[in-house]
Amino acid sequence: MSDLIAALFLLGGGFFCFVAGLGLLRLPDVYCRMHAATKAGTVGLALVCLAAIVKSTSWTEILQALFVFLFMIATAPIGAHLIGRAAFRKHTETAPGTQSDPGTEAFDD
Repeated sequence: MSDLIAALFLLGGGFFCFVAGLGLLRLPDVYCRMHAATKAGTVGLALVCLAAIVKSTSWTEILQALFVFLFMIATAPIGAHLIGRAAFRKHTETAPGTQSDPGTEAFDD
C-alpha cells in the first residue's frame, strides 16, 4: 500500500514540476514566470518529499526530506520577491493587457 501512495505522490509531484517548467517556457513575462516557478515548483517538491517520507525506512531519511522541503519553503518566496523587485526596478516589460496599480510610480527609485 505504501508503494501505491508513494507512486501517487511522485506522479503528482512530477506533474507539478512539469507544469512549473512549462510555465517558465510558455508564460509571457517575468512576473508570470516567477509565479509559475515558485508556486508549482514548491507544490511539486512537497509531493516528492512526501513520497520520500512514505518510503523512508529510518528517521534520518524522514528528517532529510523534511529539511529539503523546509529549505524550499523558506527560500522560494524570498527568491521570487527579489526577482520581482529587480524586474520592477529595471522597468521590465509586462505582458500586453497587464494593468498596474495607480501609485506604483511612488516605488520607483
